Amino acid sequence: MAHESELCLTAHNTPFRNTRWIKTGSRCLAVDCNFSRFQTLNSSSLSVVVYPNSIIMSDDQSLSSKKSNFSLFSKSSSNPFRVANDSASRENTQKRETYQPPEVAKREEANILRARILVVFIILLAASSVGASTYLLVKDQEATNFENQFAGYGSEIITVSSQKADQFFSALDAFSASIASQAISVNALRNTSWPFYAVPDWSIKAKGLAQLTGVTDPEVVFYSIVQAEERDKFNEFARQAVPKWYQESVEIEKPEMTATEFWQRTIPFIHFYDPETNFQPGPPPLNSDVIPILQFYPLRLPLDYPIMATLYDMVYAPGAHALVNMSRSIRKPVMGYTVLDVGTDTATAGSLIMQPIYDTANSEAEDRKVVAFTGIRLQWLDYFTNVLTDGEFGVIVVLQSACPNLCTYAQHIGSSASSVVTYRIDGPNAELLGDSDLHNTKYDGMEMTDVFVDLGINEAELPEGTCVPTLTLHVYPSEDLERSFCTSNTFVYTAVVAASFIFTSLVFLLYDYFVRRRQTKVMERIMRQDKIVANVFPTAIRDRLYQSQERQMKGKVGRHSEHGDFDDGFDIPDYDGDSHISGSAPMADLFPSVSVVFADIAGFTAWSSAREPQQVFVLLETIYGAFDKIAYRHSVFKVETVGDCYVTAVGLPEPVDKHAVVACKFARECKMKMKDVTLKLEVSLGPETGDLDLRTGINR
Repeated sequence: MAHESELCLTAHNTPFRNTRWIKTGSRCLAVDCNFSRFQTLNSSSLSVVVYPNSIIMSDDQSLSSKKSNFSLFSKSSSNPFRVANDSASRENTQKRETYQPPEVAKREEANILRARILVVFIILLAASSVGASTYLLVKDQEATNFENQFAGYGSEIITVSSQKADQFFSALDAFSASIASQAISVNALRNTSWPFYAVPDWSIKAKGLAQLTGVTDPEVVFYSIVQAEERDKFNEFARQAVPKWYQESVEIEKPEMTATEFWQRTIPFIHFYDPETNFQPGPPPLNSDVIPILQFYPLRLPLDYPIMATLYDMVYAPGAHALVNMSRSIRKPVMGYTVLDVGTDTATAGSLIMQPIYDTANSEAEDRKVVAFTGIRLQWLDYFTNVLTDGEFGVIVVLQSACPNLCTYAQHIGSSASSVVTYRIDGPNAELLGDSDLHNTKYDGMEMTDVFVDLGINEAELPEGTCVPTLTLHVYPSEDLERSFCTSNTFVYTAVVAASFIFTSLVFLLYDYFVRRRQTKVMERIMRQDKIVANVFPTAIRDRLYQSQERQMKGKVGRHSEHGDFDDGFDIPDYDGDSHISGSAPMADLFPSVSVVFADIAGFTAWSSAREPQQVFVLLETIYGAFDKIAYRHSVFKVETVGDCYVTAVGLPEPVDKHAVVACKFARECKMKMKDVTLKLEVSLGPETGDLDLRTGINR
């Protein structure tokens, strides 16, 4: 029997321990001693069916009816399944088919990577969005605070300054009314009338008016309207009255000059400065009324001229003439242009206010007649001081007159006339910036406007071409005020939010690091196990196994969701006799052109019975390692090694055209290699080792 089975396998050390293969012509006879029956296989029509757990050989007729005949590799085999884990076997297995991780692992790794990228992207997007939103919200809140604060400042400035202006005109009207009332009494006692009247205690009363109106450097003047026919008589009256009030004022004001010195510098008649005589003083024309200066406060010489202004005719004063005529026609106070006086250190801007004095104490009487004037030159700066408190700063006020430059008087006195002046208010202090609109135009949208001075003049009452004297306040914020609200809170809050997200990201990255570290260890272990599986199963079969297992797990999850979460750890499949025991369809691929090579060590049973287990392992490991290298060179698929049985197949999992020829070459090289290996191992394993031989069988 052994001689006839040289090309067939006597498988006494294989899973077919009780099976004999006998060569009978072109057929191989398989004798199954367990079932006491014979099955012949036509070698020319032999087919191999590969299952996940078995490789089935059968002829064409029995393949369709009974696929479980002659199992060469079965999980239900009575012998244990063992794999030689020697280095040569691993090396050649990896070379024969480059190891590829399971599709499930690749897919899960890709999903994890996508999830990680998505989480990082969401964190970055959230950090950017929340940071930008925080920045914009804080910035918007600062802008809102700035606008609200400025609105409060502007309202306060308009309210307080307007109240000061109203108080000023009320005090000026009361002052004029008191002069008119006192003049009526004095003239009645002296049997005199206007214009022959000088205000007694003038300095005291004018100083009181300045204090009441809040003017810090006032110029208060009393004018009398003198008819042409009364001019000489008024000059005589003035020569008596002026030295008296000089003396009264010197005693009260205590200037550097005496009353006599002031009188010596006074022209003792009504005069004006005639431009035709190079501005030499002279009497005005005799055919017109005159309005001379009779009294003024404070008592001092003009800054640019060594002659006192007493008895100077205001009719010929540039600018004042128009105001006098306007006030006489409408019988109401009038206001002149804004004069900008530029000194050596500071610049000031003010206007001349002309308040009429009537011949009656009732300023509302219809038949009242203007007989004199009280004039006061004030600085508008006084009305913007002490408006705000300390810590409130950076407000720009533009004071605009409804009337443009009215005359050239400013040029005459070395100043300039303007319809617009600009102030800056910082707390209780105010500063004149210039005689133009100097506010920043980017704050035009925040402008606050209100009428500052309105004398209640009806334009229809004015002579044709005369402008209504009205002052308007325009209030704006400054850049300094806006910068005071641009705090570092914007960046602090944004930085805190960004730091929170950075900390969250770092925590996530740290957590991800430990998770990846754990997953790497688990994956390495799984890959090591998977490589062992890959040494046994082709890649396609292995992936199909994982997919099948995944479908089964999903089925379990579905059943758990329907019947509750109870799981006792047992998975008992339903079996009705027709379906597969695992509950799913079996995986089987048909390879019609395959050659199977059986290799068995002759004399192994007797040899191994006299050896230690370690020596047996050394022999099998060395021989099978050499066979693995040969299988790799010829692209031969190793099916299994059980004991001294080495089973391979040619033509699977990848088809090979000349699989029988390759199988024969592989078997021949294995026999030759067997001789070389056993001879080398005689020294370490004993002299009988060289007597071992290899028996091979090939079926196709």
